[in-house]
Amino acid sequence: MQVGELDTTAIKYINEIKTQYEQKIKEIQNSFEIKIKEYQYKYLEIKERYDLLIFKRFARSAERLLGDEKQILLFPAENSGEQAGSLEDEKQEVSEVKSYSRKKRGRQPLDPKLLREERVIDIPESEKICSCGTHLTKIGEETSEKLHIIAPRIYVEKTIRLKYGCPCCEGTEDEKKPAVRIAPVEPSIIPRSIVSPSLLSCILIQKYEDHLPFYRQEKQFDRIGVRISRQDMSNWQRQAFQKLTPLFDLLRRELKSGPVIQMDETHVQVMGEDGREDRQKSWMWLARGGPPDRTVVMYAYRETRAAYHAKAFLEGYSGYLQTDGYEAYDAALKDMPGIVHVGCFAHARRKFFEASKTVKNPQSAEEGMKYIRKLYHVENQLRAELKDAESFVAERKNQVLPILSQFKAWLLKRSEEVPPSMLLGKAIYYSLSQWDKMIAYLESPYLTPDNNACENAIRPFVLGRKNWLFNKSPEGAESSCGIYSLIETAKQNKQPTLNYLTTLFEKAPFASSPEDWKKLLPWNIFTP
Repeated sequence: MQVGELDTTAIKYINEIKTQYEQKIKEIQNSFEIKIKEYQYKYLEIKERYDLLIFKRFARSAERLLGDEKQILLFPAENSGEQAGSLEDEKQEVSEVKSYSRKKRGRQPLDPKLLREERVIDIPESEKICSCGTHLTKIGEETSEKLHIIAPRIYVEKTIRLKYGCPCCEGTEDEKKPAVRIAPVEPSIIPRSIVSPSLLSCILIQKYEDHLPFYRQEKQFDRIGVRISRQDMSNWQRQAFQKLTPLFDLLRRELKSGPVIQMDETHVQVMGEDGREDRQKSWMWLARGGPPDRTVVMYAYRETRAAYHAKAFLEGYSGYLQTDGYEAYDAALKDMPGIVHVGCFAHARRKFFEASKTVKNPQSAEEGMKYIRKLYHVENQLRAELKDAESFVAERKNQVLPILSQFKAWLLKRSEEVPPSMLLGKAIYYSLSQWDKMIAYLESPYLTPDNNACENAIRPFVLGRKNWLFNKSPEGAESSCGIYSLIETAKQNKQPTLNYLTTLFEKAPFASSPEDWKKLLPWNIFTP
């Protein structure tokens, strides 16, 4: 081989080695860049979680944007192109703003319906004579009001049943005509106890509406000289629940007779469950439904959050079911073709709101919230203007479908730009995965964009849980479900809860037929 040929072969070999080396360097660089990006996304994901925890711990919980406030920004931040476009869209929206009236400052007058007792303060008779000797004449008066309160009035009702006997004979063998006769014992919600309907309703309202546990009520009774133990109150609650079983059966049937059922669930601590440790979570399920003019709210205690609980609860129902994005509802409805699953825009909005609070530039997250806000604006406006159901549904579709089309196009575009592990990516993924269910509310005038009415109905239970912390037995959890159901159903039907429970406990002992129990439903009990 000649020298020239050797040099050419060496150069070719060296170039091949160089090319392989450069390719290896690029592969290493690309690998490092991918790793760096992964770590950057992981850092941002952890930082978002941390910022969200700090926000939930210290910031206000109201889901309101800064733009929703009445006070405008003094020094608005520079807008990006995307934000500027959205602001232009906002400028094109024209809505009528109601005039604002400021409340008068100072102490508000006491309700004129309150009972008033007058106390007159007069000057002595000796001062009613003028220095000239003339008797003074009343020319006016000045009044002021103070509010007094008297401790709860508790009294004992002593029932005396008169007994009669024949002084001439010892009676006959006829049991219908005994020689000694006495008035029968009146039926009572809890026989052979000191409890009255008014006392029982007061105790239950204080626990389940005012969130006052039994042990605190026990101390209250002690202060006014009455000894009622927390165990007595718990036993009375369970006995009343058992007595009202036919009423709860009627409420369940009413619940499933309407066009829509909304469901939600929250955890509860229950002690003494078979085969389970006391620290394990149990679940309180809630359903809100019934005919539009007879809303029913039903609580149900279950040991788990499994799908078969929802399926058993919905057995025999056909219509719309509106829930959040919990997967168990999808699993429960697989073999229930008569039920149409509807999603919740409020949960999607909440995820965008959380994403907006963990980034320096929240414009993208706020853009998603603005689309949802437009849906609510149309909903509220049309419900106030249109009362006919068919016209309302048709006009709602006409106005909302263009907004939904723009919103989905925006979601699809942003889904290609935002990592799914970030909070904004999760909000976008949730919205897209729940899209068909969320827009299903357009089909019925009885449906709204969200499940908020059901969440509002479960909120009293959540507030009470912060005070009484746990149920001591499964039986106590079951009975508390019944009492919560009665109180919340009465509230949904605009009935005074204390009066309703008192009247219910007075009349329930006399109910003996289905018609009698129907008369005790919240919308019937005060009907003449």
